[in-house]
Amino acid sequence: MIKSFLNIFHIPELRKKLAFTSAILLVYRLGGHVPLPGLDRVVLQKVMESYKSTILGLYDMFAGGFFSQASIFALGIMPYISASIIIQLLGSVLPYFQRLNKEGEEGRKKIIQLTRYGTVMIAFLQSIGVAVFLASQEFQIGGATQFVVPNATFIFYFITITTLVTGTVFVMWLGEKISDHGLGNGISLIIMIGILARAPHVFNIQMNQIAEKSSAYILTSVVPAILLMVTITMFVVMVTTGVRKIPVQYAKRVIGRKVYGGQSTHLPLKILTAGVMPIIFAQALMFLPNTIGSMFSGTVGQWFIDNFSPDSWIYATFLALFIIIFTYFYTAIAFNPVDVADNMKKNGGFIPGVRPGKSTADYIDNILTRVTLPAAFFLALVAIIPTSLMKYGMDPSLAMFYGGTSLLITVGVALDTLQQIEAHLITRHYDGFLQSGKIQGRSRKRY
Repeated sequence: MIKSFLNIFHIPELRKKLAFTSAILLVYRLGGHVPLPGLDRVVLQKVMESYKSTILGLYDMFAGGFFSQASIFALGIMPYISASIIIQLLGSVLPYFQRLNKEGEEGRKKIIQLTRYGTVMIAFLQSIGVAVFLASQEFQIGGATQFVVPNATFIFYFITITTLVTGTVFVMWLGEKISDHGLGNGISLIIMIGILARAPHVFNIQMNQIAEKSSAYILTSVVPAILLMVTITMFVVMVTTGVRKIPVQYAKRVIGRKVYGGQSTHLPLKILTAGVMPIIFAQALMFLPNTIGSMFSGTVGQWFIDNFSPDSWIYATFLALFIIIFTYFYTAIAFNPVDVADNMKKNGGFIPGVRPGKSTADYIDNILTRVTLPAAFFLALVAIIPTSLMKYGMDPSLAMFYGGTSLLITVGVALDTLQQIEAHLITRHYDGFLQSGKIQGRSRKRY
């Protein structure tokens, strides 16, 4: 393992990509500590403590703790993800977006540009909600009512909205730069780093609870939480790397004096083609009700906050449903059976017992639908584990970190990044991280 890690630094291209990715993530973490102007930090901290078990606490985890600090990156990358969801949904409905999807590189550039415009619009709407939310919060300190925003004037709203929108655009730009010039998916890495940044805070809470409570607490809470985390991690790795192999036979072709084809191979269908994107998409939609609730005061706003908190079964039910839907939706976008069947037919390939063309596409689509179903239910089940843990009485910060969405995203993104590093090492005749070849694309042959 150590040798494989050192091999990274022997490849100049991989070394530059790793350094670039690390530098961008460092900029993101440092920039997130710049606070919004016009806030009382003491009152803000007290107010945010009361919201840690709500959806705002979960949003804060995705934003790397910047939302509770009311920093310039308080909105994080979620507006960009929301815009991506909308654009991809439109791509399945409107002919204009369908044409863009078929136009290749030029169409992709237009879709990216439209996604950026959508990000700005969503960030603008969410920043209004955040400004109104901050201005309406108060806390009793020493018998006196203190406001998070002492002077909620027009200048405060203007500066807050402008700063939050600009911060979101900058974070989006950082994520795109990582995807273009670094290692892994930039957007996913930013979310993962934000989640991992909460680890010291979570471990501190855990240590304090161990010190305050009896030794029985370790056996009833700490040990089960660690076992749950290990179990979830193990199954996430298994589901993420699992494939369904479809046998493919290529017919012999004589071109000149040479004979091509004739070999047997297989088409690997990933059990979880969509990766962690369904989780991220579903969470982005689940933030919407509380964003609406934060814009209204009184009974209406409180109803949204109470019924769409992570410790609510209503929240868990909708989250599980959205995850299942988005798993199939994103799988349909990422893998097109018709294109695969056409490419096989052009190269003389066929599945034994299945006619080339439409029958092959239907056969592949049928298998993909079946193998995706257990993966979708697995993602949904793991995502609602924090709700069960909070009902059991576990601290919300611990429940969100040890089980559920945060662990799924962290493990999934780490595996995806590791696969990219693995590919770079293997193409240059270096041993990868895993000698057993469990990561897809890792050859068993030793060089």
